[in-house]
Amino acid sequence: MANFESGLRYSESHEYVRVEGEYGYIGISDYAQHALGNIVYVDMPEVDDEVTAGDEFGAVESVKAASDLIAPVSGTVVEVNEALEDEPELLNKDAFGNWIIKVQLSDPSELDNLMDVEAYRKHCEQ
Repeated sequence: MANFESGLRYSESHEYVRVEGEYGYIGISDYAQHALGNIVYVDMPEVDDEVTAGDEFGAVESVKAASDLIAPVSGTVVEVNEALEDEPELLNKDAFGNWIIKVQLSDPSELDNLMDVEAYRKHCEQ
C-alpha cells in the first residue's frame, strides 16, 4: 500500500514537489516507486539546467521498466541528489525522503496546476 504525504503538490505523472521558500524539491511519489519496483538507475539533469513544467528532465529505471521524469514545475536546477547516483534504491526505501532535484522556482503559480494529497490519492485509485 502506497503512502501519501500531505503538504506536497503532485503531478498526474506521479512526481511531487515540496516547496520551501523559492525552491522546490522534486521527486517521485511512493505510489510511483511501488509501481516501478526495484529502482536501479536515476538519470538526472546537471546543476544550472533549466526544467520546464510538463517536459522530461530525466528518467528512472527499474528492473521492470524505465519511466521518464516529467517536471511538475519550471525552474533552474540548483542541486541534484548525488546519493542516488550510487544508491538509486533509496527511492524505494523512502521516496519522499529522497528527492531527485532541487530547483529555484521560476513561476510559483504553476503549483496551482498540481494536485493536493487528496486529489492525488483519488487519481491513483482510478
